[in-house]
Amino acid sequence: MAKEFTYKGHNLEQLKKMEVEELMKIMPSSKRRSLKRGYSEEQNKLLKKIDRVIEGSYKKPIKTHCRDIIIIPKMVNLTIHVHKGNAFIPVHIAPESIGMYLGELVLTRQRVQHSAPGVGATKSSASVSVK
Repeated sequence: MAKEFTYKGHNLEQLKKMEVEELMKIMPSSKRRSLKRGYSEEQNKLLKKIDRVIEGSYKKPIKTHCRDIIIIPKMVNLTIHVHKGNAFIPVHIAPESIGMYLGELVLTRQRVQHSAPGVGATKSSASVSVK
């Protein structure tokens, strides 16, 4: 049997019914301060687009550059395409990601992959075995 999701003792249905002020009381302090300051113009634009998707009047995928918005319960089970610097990466919002920043789910840095030694390298580095 699957364990039911809870966030600070509240299930998903209770979280979706909460107002932002009530939600702020159970968030960690940094998220609470961010929500208390209010949403920026770009964040408001994204939230309006999310509301239109929930209503069913917006059919396109949600694309955003806004990585600094905190994931709130009404975003759960949506797929949002977040910009990572050169492309939009689709992110499915799960209940476990409530309270995280949207940018935390899309990594912008890639793992460094080195190849053969470059021009001007020493002779000893040229003999290093390549895996």
